[in-house]
Amino acid sequence: MMFKHFNNIETAFRHVRLFTFVVIAACMATCCFAVFESYKFVSRTQERIYLLANGKALEAFSADRKDNIPVEAKDHIRMFHHYFFTLDPDDKVIEQNIGRALYLADGTARKQYEDLKEGNFYSSIISGNISQKITTDSIALDLQEHPYRFRFYGQQQIIRPTALVNRSLITEGYLRNVSRSDNNPHGFLIERWHIIDNRDINSQKR
Repeated sequence: MMFKHFNNIETAFRHVRLFTFVVIAACMATCCFAVFESYKFVSRTQERIYLLANGKALEAFSADRKDNIPVEAKDHIRMFHHYFFTLDPDDKVIEQNIGRALYLADGTARKQYEDLKEGNFYSSIISGNISQKITTDSIALDLQEHPYRFRFYGQQQIIRPTALVNRSLITEGYLRNVSRSDNNPHGFLIERWHIIDNRDINSQKR
């Protein structure tokens, strides 16, 4: 009778020990699963960027630079031409726009600016109360080889007190990768930039 009692205690002890091992294993599995899921959640949240626009939070997603090169490169080219050719009869506006443009290009753009300045182009803009705007038609971009060759096609609208003049604008250059900054958010630099065509298309009286 006593031996039977001892056998029952030993059997119960084995059952308790087995149950304890099962509980510990289950707890460890649960902890590992929770850590794994937390890591996945943190990884997903790090891929999200929220932009504040007009008081609303808009979600954006990060991507590899290579996926964004065509979009960023064309926007860089577009913004350079916008700043370089958008002018008003105000020396502060001209200096501000040209200053922004020159951060996006090398010395070839500065040389073009200095030539125009020496030719009194900007002085005539101010004295003649002339404004100038630019419209982008298209941008051809070759990404097969770095630096990337591009050709810009657009139109200038020159607003004079007595007339509106539309001119074609075709320029060409190369894009080189550089570090991003507040002055150069796309991380490109325009090199060997020159104007191919800039002739009158039509004009009309105001």
